[in-house]
Amino acid sequence: MQPILIYCYDAWCGWCYGFSSVMQQLQKKYAERLPIEVLSGGMILPEKPSPVKIMAPFVLEHYPNVEAVTGVRFGEDFLWHMRNADHSDWFPSSEKSAIALAIFKTYLPERQLDFASDLQYALFAEGRDLTDDEAYRHLLLKYGIDENAFYNQLREPSFLDKAKQEFELCRKLQATGFPQLMLQVSEHKIFLITRGYADYASVELKIQHILATILN
Repeated sequence: MQPILIYCYDAWCGWCYGFSSVMQQLQKKYAERLPIEVLSGGMILPEKPSPVKIMAPFVLEHYPNVEAVTGVRFGEDFLWHMRNADHSDWFPSSEKSAIALAIFKTYLPERQLDFASDLQYALFAEGRDLTDDEAYRHLLLKYGIDENAFYNQLREPSFLDKAKQEFELCRKLQATGFPQLMLQVSEHKIFLITRGYADYASVELKIQHILATILN
């Protein structure tokens, strides 16, 4: 089989937001050699809707470090919901963004990393609530996806099933944290590149080492 990069991420993961630029650089460098499969990890799946104030203290404590380490910036609209959690109408869940990615893959699978990155920018930079159907409309226009078809699919049980299959696959791949990047070189051989954020130079060096090893 052709080697493939497997990227376990979650649209609501701040460190994945910071890792987006690393993944984009990898995609640019290895476009012809290493396809990228993006899997939604299901980081936030409450049994019943839980208000954003549960996660807000954690986000407020850690987002400055994400900015300092990765260079991304969290937008004021997003941070308003963290700083004013008692007044926010957000109830975070990873489910709808995972369904959206599963749908997108049926249209433009070769651009799934771009879409995943755009989802994170929509949330963390622009402050769009990814549990709200309207959070996706501008991306449908960007990628030329029919709105009626997408929103009908968003409610189809089959795409919820696809999202849940990705959650389960991430668990089987032992993605206990996000981001997690792996390089699969055969049906039964998968190398861990990083669990958690790593800079581009470190990630690229490890990929090069693995590719050199399997070719020798």
